[in-house]
Amino acid sequence: MIFVGDGALLRRAVAHAAAQGHPVDLVCSADPQDATGGARHLHLPAPADVNTHADALGRACTDGIVWSLNNRRIFRAPLLSRGLRILNIHNGLLPRHRGLPSVAVLFALLNGEHEYGATLHEVDAGIDTGRVLAVHRFPIAPDARHFQVMLRGVRACQTLFEETLPAVAAGEPLPPPPAPAGPPAYHGTRTLARLAAHRDHPAYARATDLGPFAAYAPELTAAIGTQAPAG
Repeated sequence: MIFVGDGALLRRAVAHAAAQGHPVDLVCSADPQDATGGARHLHLPAPADVNTHADALGRACTDGIVWSLNNRRIFRAPLLSRGLRILNIHNGLLPRHRGLPSVAVLFALLNGEHEYGATLHEVDAGIDTGRVLAVHRFPIAPDARHFQVMLRGVRACQTLFEETLPAVAAGEPLPPPPAPAGPPAYHGTRTLARLAAHRDHPAYARATDLGPFAAYAPELTAAIGTQAPAG
């Protein structure tokens, strides 16, 4: 199997898969240290186009499975036509939290949503639009702050990966997922244009408290900075 993404979530998934005896054929990320256990590494600085390496990924993958974790690279042709089963672990409940997790969490808090989580889905030509295979949900506490929901979301992603890895690797069907979590919505950088309208919202301070995630969400950090109250 091949892993595409970045950071601690990707690294933990690679290490877990290797520890469980699954073949880790290639790790595609910006940091060579993500390829633990002697796995081969393809340097792929974000947001480099992974699709230009379609032939290399097709040759390297021994079981036809590609995992995407904490990955902002978009899978498109010709990679999607290589016969690989590409699966993404998304920080958010699809289809309600499509797009950037940091922005999805922001508006989940501003909208007073009561649950968040992680989703395993197949990758198609859209963005977070592939068939949902499994979810891991958790409640949002009434006083939850942005960084707390993000952290629980990351942990839910890791849990979901570990729970579904055995069945995916064995080619076994997963239990039917629950009903979709609310109406579809996409949360990208353009969504941040609506942030100004929420500056007086009672949950604004909690929703924009990025904590340690500020360094990993530059678009959101910049948007919050432009909306800061004067004085």
